[in-house]
Amino acid sequence: MANVTDFNFAGKKALVRVDFNVPLNEKGQITDDTRIRGALPTLKKILADGGSLILMSHMGKPKGKVKPELSLGQIVDAVSAALGVKVQFAPDCAKAGDAAEALKPGEALLLENLRFYPEEEGKPVGIDKADPAYDEAKKEMKAKQKEFAKTLASYADVYVNDAFGTAHRKHASTAVVADFFAPENKMVGLLMEKELAAVDNVLNNIKRPFTAIMGGSKVSTKIGIIENLMEKVDNLILCGGMTYTFMKALGGKIGVSICEDDKLQLALDIIEKAKAKGVNLLLSEDSVCADSFSNDANSQICPSNAIPDGWEGLDIGPKTQEKFANAIKSAKTILWNGPAGVFEFDNFAVGSKAIADAVVEATKNGAFSLVGGGDSVACVNKFGYADQVSYVSTGGGALLEAIEGKVLPGVAAIKG
Repeated sequence: MANVTDFNFAGKKALVRVDFNVPLNEKGQITDDTRIRGALPTLKKILADGGSLILMSHMGKPKGKVKPELSLGQIVDAVSAALGVKVQFAPDCAKAGDAAEALKPGEALLLENLRFYPEEEGKPVGIDKADPAYDEAKKEMKAKQKEFAKTLASYADVYVNDAFGTAHRKHASTAVVADFFAPENKMVGLLMEKELAAVDNVLNNIKRPFTAIMGGSKVSTKIGIIENLMEKVDNLILCGGMTYTFMKALGGKIGVSICEDDKLQLALDIIEKAKAKGVNLLLSEDSVCADSFSNDANSQICPSNAIPDGWEGLDIGPKTQEKFANAIKSAKTILWNGPAGVFEFDNFAVGSKAIADAVVEATKNGAFSLVGGGDSVACVNKFGYADQVSYVSTGGGALLEAIEGKVLPGVAAIKG
C-alpha cells in the first residue's frame, strides 16, 4: 500500500478526504478546530512536495439537502489560516471540475459539503425500507453513488483518505472513490496511519495488565466491543449509565436511574462470560445520586444497588473512584471509551476526572493509553489532559468498530 511519507506529490493533484465536521457556534465560527489541526501534517506534506490540494468533507447530517447552516464555506478562512495558504471554495462539490483543473502547484480547493448530495451516503431518499419499491430504489442509488464517486475522482491524480472519523462508512468519498485510482495512487493519510497504529497497539501489541474502561448509557451500543475486549483484557471497567442495567439485573434498586430493561439478561451473560474468561469485571459500588437531572440538584452518595425512589445515579462514588483508579494505575495498556457519569455537569464530573487522573498517572509510569469516543475526548479536553495521554483518537464510531475487530470500508478500499 502506498503511503504519504514516501510518495512524491510534485505536479500532482491530490483529492484528500478529510474530516472537517467541526462544531460551529450560532455565528458559524469554529469552537473546536482539533480535526482541522489533525489533518495538517498530510496536507502540508502534499503542498511542500509541489502538489495541489482538493479537500472534501461532510458537515453534519443534511441528508441529501442543501442546508446553508452546514455549508463548508463557513470554515474556508479558518482552513486557510491553519494551512498557511489561501483556500479556494467550490460551492458545488459535483461541479468543481473547472476549479480543480485550474489549480496550480501549492494551491488548495475546498469542496462544498459532500452530504448535500444523497449520492454521498448512497441511501434512497423519501422511501421507506418497508416499501416494496425500496430494493429497486437502493439499486438505483448505488449506481448514482458510483457515478458521483467517479466525478469526484476525475478532479485528481491521487486519492488520500485521512478521515478516520468516517472510515467506518461506505460512502462515495470514503470507499467508492478509491476504485477509480490505481493502487500506487491511493493511500491513507498520516492522521489515519496514526489512528490505525494506536488501535493496533491496543489490540495486538498488548503490554499487561490491560485495563479497558467502557462508559456510556447503554449496554446495547457497547456489546460488540465488550465481547471483543473480553478476549483481550485483564480488567474491564463498566461505568456510566449502563451501570444501572447491571445493578437491576443483579436484583438491586436503582431509583429512576437510566436502565435498559430488555438487556437485563445480557448484563448477566456479560458477568458470567467475564468469570469464565478470568476477566476482572469492575462495576460501580457506590454512586453520586441526584433528585433531578441538573447540576444544581440535591445529591447524596448511595450504594449503586440501593438507590432511593425518585433519585438517579449521575456519577461514581468515592469507593468506586478508588477501586477503578487502582485498576487503571497498575495497567500497562489502557483503553478509555466513555465517561463515568454526567461529566458535563461540574458537580457530577468528579468520577470522570478521577479516571482521567489515573489514566494520566499510569501514562507517566509507562503505560500506553488510548482515549477515544466523543465524550471521552471531551472529558480529557475539559480537564486539560489531552497532551498527557498516549493518544487521543479523532474517531468515534470508526474507533469503536475497529476495536470490535470490524474491517473499516475506508481502509479496505485503499488496501484493495
